[in-house]
Amino acid sequence: MESLIGRTKEKKQLLDALKSKKPEFVAIYGRRRVGKTYLIRQSFGQTFTFYLTGMANSSLKNQLLNFSQTLKNISKREFDLPLTWFEAFEQLKAHIELSKEEKKIIFIDELPWLDTPKSNFISVLEHFWNHWASDRKDILLVVCGSAASWMINKLINNRGGLHNRLTKRIKLNPFNLRETEDFLRYKGIILERYQIVQLYMAFGGIPYYLDEIVKGESAAQNIERICFSESGALRNEFNVLFKSIFNNYSKHEQIVKALATKNAGLLRTEMIDQLKLKDGGSISKTLSELEESGFIRKYKSFNKKVNQNVYQLTDFYSLFYLKYILNSKIDPDNWINFMSDANWTGYAYELVWLQHINQIKQNLGIIGVFSNTATWHGATDLGKAQIDLLLDRKDQIINICEAMFSISEFVISKEYAMNLRKKIAIFTEATKTKKTVFLTILTTFGLKENENSLGLVQNTLTLENLFNADL
Repeated sequence: MESLIGRTKEKKQLLDALKSKKPEFVAIYGRRRVGKTYLIRQSFGQTFTFYLTGMANSSLKNQLLNFSQTLKNISKREFDLPLTWFEAFEQLKAHIELSKEEKKIIFIDELPWLDTPKSNFISVLEHFWNHWASDRKDILLVVCGSAASWMINKLINNRGGLHNRLTKRIKLNPFNLRETEDFLRYKGIILERYQIVQLYMAFGGIPYYLDEIVKGESAAQNIERICFSESGALRNEFNVLFKSIFNNYSKHEQIVKALATKNAGLLRTEMIDQLKLKDGGSISKTLSELEESGFIRKYKSFNKKVNQNVYQLTDFYSLFYLKYILNSKIDPDNWINFMSDANWTGYAYELVWLQHINQIKQNLGIIGVFSNTATWHGATDLGKAQIDLLLDRKDQIINICEAMFSISEFVISKEYAMNLRKKIAIFTEATKTKKTVFLTILTTFGLKENENSLGLVQNTLTLENLFNADL
């Protein structure tokens, strides 16, 4: 069996379900290419009582034919070709009844693809679980699918016969930096952590994307080949990414493209105005699907009402594609000259830290202190200021975080120190906070202390803090 990198918590949940003395119905969801199927296969090996993979963009007839052939191959018995999903699941029950495994593991991959128009698949699945499988202690039903809108709306948040029937919901997130490093090392690729972060800023922690990285090439060379060459695996990935995940995907794409134009994110009202969308339940559903799938993140504006939430693009590949690959005039052999683009590296590096909030808290020694992650922008007579990341702590401290991407120790200039002091002053005056404000610098290789940093910076974190955190 191949090695399973990371996924410790998720694998434990699956193995706990396997050992359970009650029926278990487990749904695993997450964005395309995040490794859902791989996790299930590696957790259970080849011990499935039944394992079916739905067919993309296929008819009910072909889905049933695929089911029938799969059942014959697994059971080594003949079954009539089912004409409906009800007949198919009756045959599945007969197969399970004859199975000798102590725990019957039924794995249905790409479940949403089985739900073709007028097939009644979801109602039959409900009946199968509610009136048969849920009465047996030896059943473990595991389902997953890349069509996030289906998984979220028809299964995770089902309001019909499957409401509250799931016993476990596992949202599979991309790798963090440490898991990314472990994955690359497993492939025999040894890179300095600065190079790994550069790759992460383009691909995020998506295993399928990271698997395209090859030994013997720098981060710049890998990005050039994967993203800009004519045969690059990710040159056109964006064109199928949302189409394969969401129904009526054009609105999802519109929102992602709008958020890519503003690093700090957009308020819901700003987004609706910019895209000329109609406010209502439809936009709420689209935003929820994007958030559940890990493409965007919803942040609370500090000291603002709930309706002042900020929506921000957090998917590294989508950001990189929209800023560089789309309509790219970059010579495939010349990406290295663009890697220092401060507009990209600044935001993408900040996004790296945003994806590692728990690691920040651990290194600040506040993992046990309740805190809210927030953004803020405002103005006073001193001017305007914007803070993209702050930690509002229950122990009466606020950490204002500034991310600095550099190739060596970061040096705070006199001018930058003045800007930072001004930002803190505007924030303190505008919010009227009584809490103590700590300035926290998030660097690559640390901060070089000088007369400008003394008395200004309370905490400094580096890449090593992100990679070495226990979380």
